[in-house]
Amino acid sequence: MKMMLTVTLLVCAMMALSSAAGNNPIIRCSPCPRGWTALNGRCFIYVPTRLTWTQAERYCQGLGGNLASVHNFWEHRVIQTMIKIRTHSYPVTWIGGYDVAREGVWFWTDGTPNKFTYWSVGEPSKNGYCLAMNYGGQKKFDDQPCSYRNPFVCAKKP
Repeated sequence: MKMMLTVTLLVCAMMALSSAAGNNPIIRCSPCPRGWTALNGRCFIYVPTRLTWTQAERYCQGLGGNLASVHNFWEHRVIQTMIKIRTHSYPVTWIGGYDVAREGVWFWTDGTPNKFTYWSVGEPSKNGYCLAMNYGGQKKFDDQPCSYRNPFVCAKKP
């Protein structure tokens, strides 16, 4: 992983130097596909299509990833900003958390440890088993019924 990042950075630096010399008018130095946002070694994309949580997870798997896991406040804010830029608002949006296996024990669909929580006041309310962000006035996490249809965020490794 570190070697790939080093190679990517070297290629970007060479492209930048080449561009400065007038040889390359377009510089694209992201390890992520076009339309995806790079963050902490992963690529994220907001999908505005309203699907159930399960349908959204399958869609993300079709793109080579999962519904996004969020590991800290900074990731939460960057993902929110990505959504805001696309929609000019903060729609309630599916991410990859679920507690179907055991009520109150949250997991991420990508298998990473769930150590970050950012619940809205009074949440989780045990009204649902699937995790959404941008809920309520403070735009935090909410547990919702998985059958609700929301836009969603996918994440994958570059």
